[in-house]
Parts: sequence; C-alpha cells; structure tokens
Amino acid sequence: MNITRNNVDALNAVVTVEVSKSDYAEKVEKVLADYRKNATIPGFRKGAVPMSLIQKQYGKAVLLDEVNKLLQENLNNYLVEEKLDILGNPLPKVTEDFNWDVEDYKFEFELGLAPEFKVDLTAKNSLVQYKIVADDKMLNDQVARIQKQYGKLIAKDVVEAGDDVSGIFANEEKGINNRTTLAIDAFADKKTQKAFIGKKVGDVVTLKTKGLFDDDHKLMDYLAVGHDDVHGLDIEVTFTIDEVIAHEPATLDQELFDKLFGPKVVTSVDELKAKIKEDAEKQFAQQADQKFLNDVTEFLIANTKFDLPAEFLKKWIQTTGENPLTAEEAEAEYAKSENGLRYQLIEGKIITENGLQITFDDLKAYTTELIKKQMAQFGQMNPTDEDVQGIVARVMSNQDEVRRLSEQVMNEKMLNLFKDKVKAKTKEVNYDEFIKAMYGELKH
Repeated sequence: MNITRNNVDALNAVVTVEVSKSDYAEKVEKVLADYRKNATIPGFRKGAVPMSLIQKQYGKAVLLDEVNKLLQENLNNYLVEEKLDILGNPLPKVTEDFNWDVEDYKFEFELGLAPEFKVDLTAKNSLVQYKIVADDKMLNDQVARIQKQYGKLIAKDVVEAGDDVSGIFANEEKGINNRTTLAIDAFADKKTQKAFIGKKVGDVVTLKTKGLFDDDHKLMDYLAVGHDDVHGLDIEVTFTIDEVIAHEPATLDQELFDKLFGPKVVTSVDELKAKIKEDAEKQFAQQADQKFLNDVTEFLIANTKFDLPAEFLKKWIQTTGENPLTAEEAEAEYAKSENGLRYQLIEGKIITENGLQITFDDLKAYTTELIKKQMAQFGQMNPTDEDVQGIVARVMSNQDEVRRLSEQVMNEKMLNLFKDKVKAKTKEVNYDEFIKAMYGELKH
C-alpha cells in the first residue's frame, strides 16, 4: 500500500491511498473461506458449496468491506505517524466512474489542516477585571430584607406605605400575564407608589412601564419579558391586586442571629453585616471571574488572527451529521460554529504551551470541595471524611460527571492563567454597577 500527500495550500491537502491486490487478497480469501464453511445453499452440503458460487454471491460485498477496513486503518496510522493536525475528518473525494472490477485501486481524501498561529496573552487590551464590593446600601438593604423575611406577615385589605402587594401584571397585546409579589417602594417614581396607597384587594392599577423601576432589567422578573424587550419598553400594563401584605420586622437579637448562622457565630448587628459582606463578596467574586473569563475569551477570538479551511469545513459539516445538510444549511451552521472552533484551537494551544494538565488528584480535590459546599447548603456543616469520599467516589465513577467536572477544573486553570498573564485593568464596583457592566451599560 502506498500513501502520498499533496499540500494544496497551508490549510488544505489531498492524501492519495493506493491499494493493490496483494494488500487485500489474503483477507478477502479468508473471509470467503469462512463464509463457505457456514453457508447453507439448497443442493449442497454445508461446507461443500463451490467457492465460485460463494465468490459470485458474496465476493463484491466482502471486497468492499475489507478494502474499506484497510483504508481506515492505514489512513489513521498515516495521520498519526505524520503528526498531521487536522480539522474534522478526512473527506473521500467522490469518483463517479470508480471501477471495482479492476484489481488495484486509488482513493483520494481531502484534509483540512489546522492553522499555525500565536496566542499573545500579554497583548495590549481594554479588558477590565471587576472587584465587586458589598457597599453600605446593599448591607443595610440585606439586613432590612432579613428582618422582613423573618418577621411576621399580616394580611390586609388596604394598601399602606411599606406594604407588599401580590397580583398580576398584564398586557394582552404583548402577551404579558405574570403573577408576582413586590414592595410598593420598589417602584422608582413616588407618584406610582402613591397610586397604590388606599387601594384594596381586587382593585386594578394602570401603570406605564417606562421608568417604572430604577433598573429596566427588573421588568424581566416582574413582567416576565426577555432582556431584548426591556430596553425602552413603553407600554401600559395593569396590575390587579390579589393580596396586601404588611410586615412586622423581626428583632435583630441573638435568637435571630443563631437561627441564621448557628449558635454564637454572630453576636451583633455589626458582625451580622460583616458576615453578609463576606458571604456576598464570595459569590460576587465568582460572577466577576466568570465575566473576566468570558471577556478574555472574546478578546482572544477577536485578536488572534488565523485563517481556517472554510470550504473544507463546510463540506465536512454537510456530511458529519445523521442527516446530510444542503450547502446553504452547512454555510449557516459554519457561521454559527466558527467562533467556537476558533476558540477550541486557541484554547488547545494555550493548554499545550502552558502545560495545563488535569491530574486525578486535581479532579478529586475539586470534586471533594464541591461536595462539601453542596452538603453545607443542606445544613451538613461538618460531614465525616468517609461520607464525603464515599460521595466523591460515586460521582467520579460516572463518566459524564467526570467529563463535566474536568471542564470546570480546566476552566479554573484557564482563569488563573489569565489572571496571571493578561494585563487587565482592575475596577472596583458595587453590584448594581457590575450588572450594568454585564449588559454593556457601564463605561470602563
């Protein structure tokens, strides 16, 4: 068997595989001999069917099967030996007049080659690494929320200042019909808040959505509309009051502190605020890290320049699924997946160049911490090591879970690498400012 390669350009190549009779004849003969031993054909004893009859009935199918096996095995070995970094899979070139009645064959395969490129993590950029702080307003609001949550609920008939109302926001034309509960002081405009004062269960209040809340994104929760619809939304909605609820705030005493955090963990309002701040900023750090990871990813895709074998990949996309795609469908699919493919290549190079590997110990340690956090959420603050490791062992015996956790571990390694090497500007913001930055509404 002879395999040769013709590099069409830096991103495309054609591999030619020449198969001679000596490559497949022995294998075909052996398979046909096995067929003959087991063949049951009327008029002949088992094992005594003439080989010519076996050849006529099964010869072509066996030939095609054995030649195909040879092709796949030798082509794969060739790609490994030549260290060819290919995209997708080799695509056989279709030959309309291919003749299986000859003894020697020639097959051609198109290859899409991975591009050569460099990744510069230290490149100049306008990236921002956010540090989110829990400011005094947030802490005071959270303390008030705790007092409200653990206080007494009092059902009322008439709305007064400071009450909550439950009801349905509706707008038939926009398909809005969402039941929600909110404090009347959640409305940005004092005039709107006053519109609820004195209203009773069953009353309907008509409101304008423009400027209804201090942040238009709150319309997503209260009206159940999508992010793309909230900006500049200026319609009338009705709010039908179902319930009026007053809150008698809980007393900030040791009984409440113990209920929230366990005995004597927090013993004063100042300690309560410090604990809220600590817990909140841990969560904020995770959100800030995810945004930084996303921003670096987008930056690298936009600024790491290389060409792809686009036409080859479109042809490959056409044939790779269960159902073949049209050229137009493959074009659209390629457009959707191109950035993902680019980042896969970029990520692969970063992993290789920086020696980012996931060891069994890495995976076990990450899974252990994850299990401990989950157990703590359900009140198991001090589980035994035996209990934790038992759960870890069960999780790591599931290949799908191992794959998912491995991705998370690699994301963590990538994040730490980016924090170390990407020279981003650090910006301290409160949570509201961070949310605006998430949606591109906060200037750096």
